Amino acid sequence: MASLDNNNNNTRSKQTITTNKFLRSISSKEPSFSHFPPLTPPRFSSPSLQTSPISSPLPSFSLASNTSNLESSYRCISSVLKKDGQVLSIAVSSGLVYTGSDSNVIRIWRLPEFSECGQLKTKTSMVVALEVSNDKVFAAYGDSKIRVWLRTWDGVLKHVRLATIPKSGGYVRSYISGKDKMGKHMGPITSLAINISEDILYSASIDKTVKVWQISTLKCIETIQAHSDPLNAIAVSDDGVLYTASDDATVKVWRRNFYSGDRPHSLTLTLPTKYSPVKTLTLTPDGNVLYGGCSDGYIHYWLRGWFSGQLQYGGSLQGHTHAVMCMSSEVNYVVSGSADCTSRVWAREHDGGHTCLAVLVGHRGPIRSITAFTGCSGDDAEVDGCTICTGSLDGVVKVWRVTRKKNSSGRLANDYFDLQG
Repeated sequence: MASLDNNNNNTRSKQTITTNKFLRSISSKEPSFSHFPPLTPPRFSSPSLQTSPISSPLPSFSLASNTSNLESSYRCISSVLKKDGQVLSIAVSSGLVYTGSDSNVIRIWRLPEFSECGQLKTKTSMVVALEVSNDKVFAAYGDSKIRVWLRTWDGVLKHVRLATIPKSGGYVRSYISGKDKMGKHMGPITSLAINISEDILYSASIDKTVKVWQISTLKCIETIQAHSDPLNAIAVSDDGVLYTASDDATVKVWRRNFYSGDRPHSLTLTLPTKYSPVKTLTLTPDGNVLYGGCSDGYIHYWLRGWFSGQLQYGGSLQGHTHAVMCMSSEVNYVVSGSADCTSRVWAREHDGGHTCLAVLVGHRGPIRSITAFTGCSGDDAEVDGCTICTGSLDGVVKVWRVTRKKNSSGRLANDYFDLQG
């Protein structure tokens, strides 16, 4: 975990920065959070083509020189605590929110009232990753396997269990034959991603590999030896480019070539993050900007070039004081959750810069999962905004609403205050 210890005197003093390796927690034991520092004011970032910074973010802030003509407001609209332990994963689809935790239950919540409307139960506990696509729910568990459900809407919402990946028989046969690519991960899964157009599910693991599963057959068709250290996150764009993030302080870019035999994915680019492990990734909906959250609290971002797979470093978003554990992007918003127990909401401006609209405070533990979406709000046409769901190691799921509205002065009004959900 990246930590920051500042001793401020009336005169300038040196700052001592100590960075420790922060691993994404999947422990069933709830840690103590009393040592986390208080909230620091938000900061702003403008696009830059400088190299990635090395030091941890400082607890000071500066206002952007070019402000927007939108007024922002935000509030916690729901807060739920269940006896499931730490909340480890969240996914949203078709007006439903799925939350996974230390327990063997995936809870289903209906929007906009955020009322529980169902559960998915298994004999295995610890749901570490969730993805929903085309009415199929994919859940990665602590036993390094993936369970799949089919969602139906015939008069009433139902979920039918389809399969477990990999199948037990297939895993035994591949183990005996010595073929690794058909076997399950040798360590816990950390992230899932889906390429709908190519019918592919990706899974990343601390075993340093990415496995490629064909959704139609639920079979592993490739194993990518991706990094030298455990993988923390993966993301895939609509054009099929795969991004992987690791504790080796790099983000790697992979392209899929259909005529390359057993190893169709090839490495095209490696993006360094200056010695800070990358814990989470998110892509903008159009795939033009890639964000990587690091253990030192920085969020680096890269801009896509003219050709698929080309990326140029754009700058960093600074404000979190501890590791960035999760991120999500929706329209022109980027949201981040951190081990400092806060979430930050960033707006991507027309000039390429970013403005921190809100610091969401209320969780008592590190925020391990987050998602953002538009709609289901009931706001009027003049209001722009998004809804955010956060899951924390304190066992609480919170729902927040952030809105932006033009004011009479045409200036951006940001009143920073604590939200006690």
